[in-house]
Order: sequence, then C-alpha cells, then structure tokens
Amino acid sequence: MQQLEQDLKTALRSAAQAAFGADVSLAQLPLQPTRKEFAGAFTLVTFPLTRLLGQGPEQIGQKLGEWLLANESRVSGFNVVKGFLNLEVADAEWLKLFQELSQRPAAAPLPLPEGTQPPRVVVEYSSPNTNKPLHLGHLRNNFLGYSVAEILKATGADVAKVNLVNDRGIHICKSMLAYQRFGHGETPESSGLKGDHLAGKYYVLFEKHYREEIRQLEAEGVAPDIAKRKAPLLAEAQEMLQAWEAGDEQVVSLWRQMNGWVYQGFEETYKTIGVDFDKFYYESDIYLLGKERVEEGLQKGVFYQKEDSSVWVDLTAEGLDQKLLLRADGTSVYITQDLGTAELKYQDFHYDKSIYVIADEQNYHMQVLQATLQKLGKPYADGIFHLSYGMVDLPTGKMKSREGTVVDADELVRDVIAAARAATLEKGKTEGLSEAETEQLYHTLGLGALKYYLLKVDPKKRMLFNPEESVSLEGDTGPFIQYSHARIAAIRRKAAELGLAEKPAFDELRTLHPTERELVQELARYAGVVQEAARTSSPAVAAQYAYDLAKAYNRFYTQVPIFAETDELRRSLRLALSARVGEQLKVTLNLLGIEAPERM
Repeated sequence: MQQLEQDLKTALRSAAQAAFGADVSLAQLPLQPTRKEFAGAFTLVTFPLTRLLGQGPEQIGQKLGEWLLANESRVSGFNVVKGFLNLEVADAEWLKLFQELSQRPAAAPLPLPEGTQPPRVVVEYSSPNTNKPLHLGHLRNNFLGYSVAEILKATGADVAKVNLVNDRGIHICKSMLAYQRFGHGETPESSGLKGDHLAGKYYVLFEKHYREEIRQLEAEGVAPDIAKRKAPLLAEAQEMLQAWEAGDEQVVSLWRQMNGWVYQGFEETYKTIGVDFDKFYYESDIYLLGKERVEEGLQKGVFYQKEDSSVWVDLTAEGLDQKLLLRADGTSVYITQDLGTAELKYQDFHYDKSIYVIADEQNYHMQVLQATLQKLGKPYADGIFHLSYGMVDLPTGKMKSREGTVVDADELVRDVIAAARAATLEKGKTEGLSEAETEQLYHTLGLGALKYYLLKVDPKKRMLFNPEESVSLEGDTGPFIQYSHARIAAIRRKAAELGLAEKPAFDELRTLHPTERELVQELARYAGVVQEAARTSSPAVAAQYAYDLAKAYNRFYTQVPIFAETDELRRSLRLALSARVGEQLKVTLNLLGIEAPERM
C-alpha cells in the first residue's frame, strides 16, 4: 500500500510539471484515504497548492486528474469535490497488491527499516495492590497493557511485559491490621473466598472502623483533619508499617501469609482474562534500592533534607513542585520504590522505552518520577513514557475500593460469560459442539465482548461503563467480529471438503466487484493501522480496523456469490479473499487479546 501511494505521488508530481510547469516536491503532495462517501482510494487536498500553481483548488484538481487519467495506468478515474482530488485506482493494481499481500503471512511482524535493530520496550501494566482484588479499572489497565505490548511486537519491537506488584505500604498494613483485629483465623478455605477477595474484605472493614473512630473523635470536639490523623487504628497501621520495615517477625509472617493468598487469587484472575507477564517485580524487593537512589541524590546535592530528616527534591524549575522522597521516620513513599524499579527494569532489559500503563490520576506523579531521574542523571530517564488512560466510571459515580463500591473483575467476567451463554443459546448457534466446546465458546465470546468494549475507546478518554452495552453481542462489538471470523472459517471448511482452491493465479482477471475492491483496500490498510496504533499507544485504532474489515466482509458476503459463482477463477479469488480476511481478523483480534473462534 505504501509503495502504491508513493507511485501515485510521483505521478502527481509529473502531472504538476506537465499541466502547470511547476516543480512540486513529494512532501507537498501528501495523500490520505478517501472518505467512504466518495469514490476513490486516495485523496489529495489541493488548497495548499493554489499559491504555487496559480489557480483555484478545483481547477488544480481537475487538471491533475485529467493528466493522470490520460497518462497513468494505475489511475482508473477521479472526481473533484471542492478542494479535494479523489483518485480511483485500477483493478489491476488492487489484484497485484492482493497477490503481494498473500505472499506474506498475516501474522508476520512488520519489516523494520533496513539496517535498524528492533527497539527494546518494557510495558509495565496491571500493578495491583495486595490489599484488594482486581476491579473494572484494573481490567481496562490489563487489557490496555497486554494489547499495546502485542501491537508493539507486531511492529517488530522486542517487548517485555512486566508487572510491579504493590505488596507493601500503609494500605497493605490496613488490611493486615483489620485481619489481625477481626479475622479470627479466617482463611480462603474456611471462608470460601478467593484470597484477594478475603484481603479486600478486611481493607473495607478497616475503613469502616476507621471512619467510626473519626466520628467518635469529632463528637468529642476534635477537628476533622486532626481526627483523621489521630484515629487509633491509623496510628496502629503506621506502627505496623514501621515494624514491617524493621523486620518484625510476627508482622512479616502475617504479611507473607496474606500476600500468598492474594497472589493465588490474582493468578486465577489473570488466567481467566487471558493476560500474562514476562517478569514480576515486587515493591518489597525494590524499596531499599529506591532508598539508595535517594541517598545518591543527597550526596550529589540534587535532593535535600528538612529539619525533621525527611528527604525532598525541588522540581519548581521544571514547572512542578517540591516532592517528598522519604518520610521523616525513614519509611519510603510510592516514588521511593519507583526510583528503584526504573533502575532495575533498565538493568534487566536495557530498554529504549519504558511504558507505564497508569491512570491519568497519576499524571503528575509520572512527571515527577521522570524529572527526578533526570535530576539524578540516569540514562534511562528520557525513555520513560506514561500511557495515561482515563478512569472508568459507573452510572452511579466513581468507584471507591475502600468503600467497597467497585465492579469486581471476577464477578464482571462471570456476568459477561453468562450473557454470552444466554445470547448464544437464544440464537441456537451451538449445534455440533460438545459441552466443553460450548463452555469455551461462551468464555471466548464473553471476554471478547468485554475486552472490545474497554479497548475500542481511545485510552485518553474517560469512559462510562454501561453494563448492558458491555455484554451486547451485536453491532460494534467483539462478538460481531468473532462471528465474522467463524463464518469465514465455515466457508473455508466447506471449500476444503469440495476440494476448491483458495490461491488462484490472478493475472487473467481484469475487473473486481466493488466489494472485492473494498476488501483488498481494507487488507492493505493493516500495516498502516498497526503502525498508527503503536505510535499512539491506542488499541482503539486496531479495534476500529477489525470492525471495519468485518463490516466490509459482510457486505461482500451478502452481495456476491461464492460457491454459486460459475466462473472458477473468480470463485477462487473470492475464496482467497475470504481466507485472507479471516486470517487478518484473527491476527487483529489477537492484538486486542481476543480469541477468534472457528465455530459459532
């Protein structure tokens, strides 16, 4: 597709020379895809050429189009709409392009520029806290991180997927203290709860009792802000954190026990939702390295210490603020371990780019992290990239873990699988499948619906989670695309049974049906789509492409015969087109972490 575009730009340059006697550079002739409502494949905007060529935009478009039609075999027609020259490409070129596409596996990574090495990229995502189970917001994070990593792999990058587990800190101590106070020896086995849900139960319970203590202090005349700081439960949690950092045997033992429960729960959820990681990092292993970086900054004079012994960095010159790096009592804060993690990731992977998939609530924090590493003179600081995504809201408002008002990830996954089961049974689309196969199909469709719903929205946009829309299996949904793939798989099975070829010699064909032409155009767009999705870190670009390709195939399927086609060569072309579209749909869905079923 890129070569065809380049050839047309070169032809346009010749047209400008012949029609206007002007030397126009290729950079002045950018082409863009023609809008769907107009005939054509490529569009040149002629407004910028008016001063150079000395005529109006419509006259320029008309003269360039006429010259191309008379002198360039690749152009079969044109139309001018105000200042837009829309170029139609000859069917022979589309057939040639399809032959070229067919020679390259659909799943092959895009070729790197000659002489370049694959960029090394680390994608950090999920990053759960071990005081609560994963919720809807975590699902958006996990799906984004996994998909961005797969998209980058498709561009030829060397990608590592990592997970930084927030397994220490005051929030973990809150769950531990509540369990110590109110747990009475409860375990995942005795309670029937997954380990992460059990820990989350006590995090919510801590907040409940903490708020009760605040209300009691306020009733005794204590100011609200002081009551929040002086509540006994919070003071005990802070003491527990200090004891943990001091290596207190009893506290560390409880921490290991509860975290072990949570890890088992996380592992089950990750397996269910189909995400994976090349390496796990744990804050408990890293925070001391972060403290070393803080000490390094003090020695270099880029950090400073206050009278209470707390350590800070002054980033006001960078347009930020002064940031706490180490508390007065010597305990670390979030950014302390972030400094250590950045260094450890660089030691492990020597990355060119380190992507952090973190919600936009942490935009400032990520700016501070990068600026602090730059202050330290770290060579990897400039490679940090924050993939900032919008939060997921509910119709009832913002989710709050401490109040238990979240959409639990495990429960949501069960709901979408149940919805997929109900919708599939209603349509009677499970004939010929075993019980195990139907259960797997429901899982595949349910996760496809959920992942597509969360990924089709640009990451930067805050989104409202609509439960009914999320489990819909029709329209602009994952299951619609999955069904298109399954339809093609059925066509390919029938063709194989009949002994019909998918790979004809296309040289003898001269014309294409409009829907055939549209399919080739859509297939040819894939490389550009992957590059754009990688450049913008937006799986939404790939999701839109998968939907467009599925829609184009369904138009093709309804408008032209395949097995009823009497022309053997054209029938073979249609089978080849179907096969390639099926492969491309599968590959694109896989970039989104969505499976493409063979049968539905």
